[in-house]
Amino acid sequence: MRTALIAWDYPPAPSGLSTAAREIAESLAGQGCEVSVFTLDRSGVEAAGAVRVIGCGGEVRAGTALARLRLHGGAGHLAAPLAFRRAVLAEHARAPFAVVEATNWYAPAALLAGQGGFALVTRHSTPAAFSREAPATFRDRLDGWAADRLERRQARRSTALISNTADHGRRMAALYGPDRGRPHAVIGLSLPPAMLARAGGAPYPGEAGAVQILFVGRAEHRKGFDMLMEAAALLAEEAARGAIPEFGLTLVGVEPQDLPAGLPPAARARIEARGREPEAVLARRYEAAHIVAAPSRYESFGLVYQEAIAYGRPLVACALDASARQFVGDTGAGRMAGEASGQALAAAMRPLVVSDAERLAVREKALAAAGRFTRGTLGRETLALYEQALAQPR
Repeated sequence: MRTALIAWDYPPAPSGLSTAAREIAESLAGQGCEVSVFTLDRSGVEAAGAVRVIGCGGEVRAGTALARLRLHGGAGHLAAPLAFRRAVLAEHARAPFAVVEATNWYAPAALLAGQGGFALVTRHSTPAAFSREAPATFRDRLDGWAADRLERRQARRSTALISNTADHGRRMAALYGPDRGRPHAVIGLSLPPAMLARAGGAPYPGEAGAVQILFVGRAEHRKGFDMLMEAAALLAEEAARGAIPEFGLTLVGVEPQDLPAGLPPAARARIEARGREPEAVLARRYEAAHIVAAPSRYESFGLVYQEAIAYGRPLVACALDASARQFVGDTGAGRMAGEASGQALAAAMRPLVVSDAERLAVREKALAAAGRFTRGTLGRETLALYEQALAQPR
């Protein structure tokens, strides 16, 4: 089967969407599909293993009509879908695709529904609306409205849908509208085999020195960054007076300027914001961590949960997130904050900071929960959904 995947970026770009795109593409290639990935983070055509990567960045480079369109509020969100539409249809005319898949996030395939005779599949990640802060200006509100409308258009005009968990699928149906009888599969994402192999052989850090806590994500409300900063301030004050052991908090994906202006000096001295880092560096962060803090209020799947579990690192998560309840709470792979507050997160984190035995006990449960999602299952289940999509009237 000849398939296409539309992605905002692709490895080596360090992002969750990039990692997910590679896992989807490689898993389909492993099932014998001919896979092309269209991405906006580069130009030109290159081979990435068995996957053909087609860069669409030249379509929106500085000085082009689409680059100028991106500057306009609301309408600017059409620039990327137009760039992808042009590139995909040109390649489809050369050698037809059976299926084109895209994320829902900012609707990169919003203008491809009903084009070319291929089946359009939308795989739901976290929608744009779930990551936005409260809009401050009319331009922000206009941009948000446009993004939401495009996402709904793409989802409602897709031939079939994929969600990472059942709860996520229900939320997306409520947000975008009912499925109307279209195939809608629940398919979990996989982790790269090389990462799983490295994680499985990574020893747990020793007890000497400060307890190392790792956060991987953006400095945004959905990721629980505000809760984490409040919890860090509370625990730093306790560490400063000797009530709990010393700890350090490393933030990957967070720039130093993202730290709150009012962060107490005791907390700031224990926090290191590293910004975005490549996979090899992130792997070393996981290896050095005693604890992984992932207090998201909402995740469509939660790759950070799966990565931490693969390394056998105890997690601290938030019970508001259904994925955290499923992958962390139900498996015992971490401790859960019962509510979205810094105090609740600190209460969940404190026993793991204090007790080596507690960390090791949770580590064993994390290791027992590892290896649930592989490229084999991802590829087979995705291909089965594609076959259902091709059987639908279009």
